[in-house]
Amino acid sequence: MADGNAGPDAMWPVVVRYPDGPVEAVEEADALDAARQVQTLMVRGPLFGVVAQDPGEARRWRVVAAVTCATPQDARDRLNSMLWFRAKDEAQSRDERRALLAAVARLESERVDELTVLGVRYRMVRADEYAGAGPDGIELPRPTDPEPAVANWDRSSREPEVDAGLVLDAEAPITPTQAAERLAMRSLAYSGTRYPPDVLRDSAQAVDSHPEVLLLPTTFRVLKHTGDRWTITGSLHSTAHDARRSLEFGLTWFEPRHQGYIDFEADKDTDARTLVAAGTHPAAQELAAFVHAADRLRHERANEVEVNGEVRRICRMRRLVRWGPDGPEPPRPSDTDMHPPEQIHPTLDEDGVIHYESDPDDED
Repeated sequence: MADGNAGPDAMWPVVVRYPDGPVEAVEEADALDAARQVQTLMVRGPLFGVVAQDPGEARRWRVVAAVTCATPQDARDRLNSMLWFRAKDEAQSRDERRALLAAVARLESERVDELTVLGVRYRMVRADEYAGAGPDGIELPRPTDPEPAVANWDRSSREPEVDAGLVLDAEAPITPTQAAERLAMRSLAYSGTRYPPDVLRDSAQAVDSHPEVLLLPTTFRVLKHTGDRWTITGSLHSTAHDARRSLEFGLTWFEPRHQGYIDFEADKDTDARTLVAAGTHPAAQELAAFVHAADRLRHERANEVEVNGEVRRICRMRRLVRWGPDGPEPPRPSDTDMHPPEQIHPTLDEDGVIHYESDPDDED
């Protein structure tokens, strides 16, 4: 899964801190047990986000847009929106708003991976997402991963944001198992015939240009296993419970509609539980299988359920950012975009006035 080798000149010091107290000691022991079970790494591919370096912070970068975007352009669009709303709602002067809008204009027309705005350096950052797999398949949540004391299944509540408040610092102390994982992942590079030559080339070059790696916080996904394949069925979540809640919604609302058991229009506000309880729906028996699986998630905090021969599993996902002398790795030339840069908000002038296309005051 990985090849290439970072030479001695590329090795950076890693500061190791030992567990502080019994809770961290148990977490470290749990991580060590999990590492011993890993037989292979499954690399899903790249993710992208936005980081910012404030004046005077030579080594540290703040994550300002979670490293969860599917393409570099998605990350650029997030920065575009961030700066546009800052110009609209927070700018204290014309000059400040003008600087922010100049950056927005560049993001609307260029595939820019770094720019400085009002002294803050912004960079689109690239990460690789991967998971460990052992005898039982892709890793499940660990016993020491955070779980709420009282599970909240309210679909309207907001879950904690991925990477909220995260600061990247290559010299920050880490635990022994984190240090071992960082050292092991330094040589990670794509290999195999499924990758195009330019992707393989860029991956090998990144091992030399960005020889260190930083581990981002663990995230969780819902994966579906059909036949001999695992497929992603949702987005990244910051906790296993939030992935579980997403899966519960999928089983009782989305999947029955997607598979044709519930009509999108006729029963658009009704979930499978209500229809099964009523007992009159023509697909009540099929829907009961979805409800049974969803109930297991609620009552057992299960991390794996099966419906109609398809296994859905809450999987523990890892992400790493490669790091070089100038900080985190930006997008690579071979990273692909699904859409070009474009204007995504109405025109905002330096006085903070929004101009819509249909605004009669803008007509000649």
